[in-house]
Amino acid sequence: MRPSRWELLKAQLNNLCPEEFRRMCVECPDAVLLDVRRPEEFRQGHLPGARNLDYLGESFYDELDSLNPQRTYLVYCRSGRRSLRTCILMQNAGFRRVFNLDGGLRAFEQSSQPIVLERDS
Repeated sequence: MRPSRWELLKAQLNNLCPEEFRRMCVECPDAVLLDVRRPEEFRQGHLPGARNLDYLGESFYDELDSLNPQRTYLVYCRSGRRSLRTCILMQNAGFRRVFNLDGGLRAFEQSSQPIVLERDS
């Protein structure tokens, strides 16, 4: 059976399961945590220290272009689709240390990894 389009895209990425993603957050304190959900979703709860970069927003490409490609980025969204696309774009733009939370926050919440969300008022 041929791999799906998503499987082919995912194979090009550094995908981390929730446990690996959490470990990377702790072991790489200088990494930039990017939440690529809509601002409304972000305000409802996000991982501590995350920066919101709205994948569907008008200024997404400009914000992406302003990031330092030498840094390490940990990218997540709700289900893993927007973060997967963001990571592909970042890699194509020359970013080398980009890591995707496989399955997004949903997988994180379903794993045995405790999740603490910050909520904006």
